[in-house]
Amino acid sequence: MLPLTVTLIQTKLHWEDKQANLAMLEEKIMHLAEKTEIAILPEMFSTGFSMKPAELAETMDGVTFQWMQRIAKEKRIILTGSIIINDNGNYFNRLIWMLPNGEFGYYDKRHLFAFANEHENYTAGSKRMIASVKGWKINLQVCYDLRFPVWARQQSQESPEYDLLMYVANWPERRNHAWKTLLQARAIENQCYVIGVNRVGDDGNNIYHSGDSMVVNALGETLYHKAHDEDVFTITLQKDSLDEIRNKLPFLKDADDFIITNE
Repeated sequence: MLPLTVTLIQTKLHWEDKQANLAMLEEKIMHLAEKTEIAILPEMFSTGFSMKPAELAETMDGVTFQWMQRIAKEKRIILTGSIIINDNGNYFNRLIWMLPNGEFGYYDKRHLFAFANEHENYTAGSKRMIASVKGWKINLQVCYDLRFPVWARQQSQESPEYDLLMYVANWPERRNHAWKTLLQARAIENQCYVIGVNRVGDDGNNIYHSGDSMVVNALGETLYHKAHDEDVFTITLQKDSLDEIRNKLPFLKDADDFIITNE
């Protein structure tokens, strides 16, 4: 299996200002000096973590979706991050997985952050999404999903379902210890790479975000970590290193069997 190169974009966001955010992010992406295959943006990258979906939601052919299509095509990358979507009258915190050819997949955030009333403004998703790139399997999740290990758990004892677990987030600095600890825990228990991409700076509610975006290997070792500052970081993940860990420490074979239901 070939190596996989990914770029994490840790950035400040303009509160509820799509035009400003898309212009800012386009400049960062189009000026990437290193060749990359996937560019990862934070949760609700076009608006910030807003509880005003009635004002800010778009359809799946809206401005931000079309922007993602154009950027992915022009830069010849996969572009991913979550935005506010109106789908048949229901609002979703939806992660879009946009391919260079215009095809896409999506994942609706499963665990809504009731502490900020997200559950009163958005509809929860019910299905996981595992994308495939160059033979890599990538489990795509959003922010608060990180606190719920069953939703991320590898569900096959025969062979791992995925190789990389990815979280896009607006995770506040006041709980950054949990963020960093849980990213490492998810990597260790699922024997996979984990990437967490978080925003920095104050949002419209004066909540500060320290970023703390990370790349973690299957042993829980930190390969990259950046706090407080904006940063664009590119890293190449090696499948051989992952296979070596799984072969030497075949812990997944002893895992419990379980089934996730939506009841």
